[in-house]
Amino acid sequence: MSRELIDVVNNFGTPRVLVMGDIILDRYVWGDAERISQEAPVILLREDRRECRLGGAANVANMLSCLETDVTLAGLIGKDEDGSDTIEELKRAGVSPDAITIDPTRPTTVKQRFLGTAQQKHPHQILRVDRESRADVAGEPADRLLMAVLEAMENTDVVLISDYGKGVCTPRIIRSVIQRARKMDIPVIVDPSSSGKCDEFRGATALTPNRTETARAVGTKIQSAEDAFAAGRTLVAGLDLDHIFITLDSDGMAVIREDGTANLIPTRKRHVYDITGAGDMVLATIGLGTAVGMSPEDLARLANVAGGLEVEQVGCVPITRREIIEDLAKHDAVRPAGRVVSTLNELAVQIEGHRQAGERIVFTNGCFDILHAGHVTYLEQAAAQGDRLIVAVNSDASVRSLGKGDDRPIIAEQERAQLLAALKAVDYVIIFDEPTPHHLLQTLRPDVLVKGGTYTREQIVGHEIVDAYGGEVRPLTLVPGRSTTSLVERIRATASESNKPVLKTVEPESKAA
Repeated sequence: MSRELIDVVNNFGTPRVLVMGDIILDRYVWGDAERISQEAPVILLREDRRECRLGGAANVANMLSCLETDVTLAGLIGKDEDGSDTIEELKRAGVSPDAITIDPTRPTTVKQRFLGTAQQKHPHQILRVDRESRADVAGEPADRLLMAVLEAMENTDVVLISDYGKGVCTPRIIRSVIQRARKMDIPVIVDPSSSGKCDEFRGATALTPNRTETARAVGTKIQSAEDAFAAGRTLVAGLDLDHIFITLDSDGMAVIREDGTANLIPTRKRHVYDITGAGDMVLATIGLGTAVGMSPEDLARLANVAGGLEVEQVGCVPITRREIIEDLAKHDAVRPAGRVVSTLNELAVQIEGHRQAGERIVFTNGCFDILHAGHVTYLEQAAAQGDRLIVAVNSDASVRSLGKGDDRPIIAEQERAQLLAALKAVDYVIIFDEPTPHHLLQTLRPDVLVKGGTYTREQIVGHEIVDAYGGEVRPLTLVPGRSTTSLVERIRATASESNKPVLKTVEPESKAA
């Protein structure tokens, strides 16, 4: 999949993108934070340098410019020094400010952050000071802004709306933009504000809310992929969307289409330094991919990569196409095939080495009889929960004890293990004879226990063991309509129609004596 995404990124071209929304100027004060003030029990920041960056909708535009698009920004700034600095930063970034409206009655939105370094460690934010107006733009400034947006839409391939709740994305302006876009067959992608209010975005192509924004929009907590799928279906149907992307931080991104189809696109574990700008990067990447016709699922995969790179930076730092390609290539490199481990003691030694290296261990188990695409997708999702994936496979005797039928398993245990070990997502495979993996869990103590299907967390076998030592238990969603049982039934039906023998258990060939 990474190779296909690399090819897409290499052939993006230069699409035209219009970004509208709340323009923010981010100011940073960096310094040394080794001391406590003598005047009060507060950190004393000794300033080293200052920096100015684009934020909000301006950050989205900046990111798109770095992704080599032809980007125009529409929004409001005040008639002040901060507004002038914003225009200069936009020009320096290669973003057209032609659709920006100056409103002398309100200040340019500014977020000033103070960051300090102590004991030569990574800098951390100490304080943020905001200057802004949250009042809805109205009257003559609103008319001028809407006119500028509609005019800019004449030369764009996609419209992105970045709503930070600062008064630009009023119902009147948004409705007018979406109605015009529909008439012109221009997709509109919206990153809604944290308020959870989404009614004004009815008729847009897609929304990109995070977990919290989604929960506020539907009034229920989003604690699992199934919760996200249900919320997504509600929003897609209620707002007349084509699809929705719900970002679920370390769990990846849920993609829900108009027909109700839902998929969880997993993401890789990252070293998170600063989540500032991650949502902007997701919007920018999805907008760019939409402009060139990528599928929603591929958009989510690409946005996971770009958003992941962004959280590894401090502050809002644009990511380039080259960085995305390099990250995709790095993790698409051929890696050694997984190993089938003969004994639990041997596996425990290997896992302890990974644990000492700071790696996160993931465990799953199952029969995996007749490996199919549903298994592969599930194991890729499982692998994304950590750094090393252990797959425990039921032995032939164990499968028969589960009551799956006298002729199951179809594929013998050693061949099932060998097939699983050949998958890129799998690091270790071990065969077990017991009806449950309890002994394996007690010995290996994985950081994460995952299981696919309709199980609740409490129904996952072994959850109490993992809970007891502080591990995580995560249910994962399987690909609908894909199961070994249904596959076996189809094969039997086909064989019956052609009067051929039905499936029998395949034993591995032995070498001649």
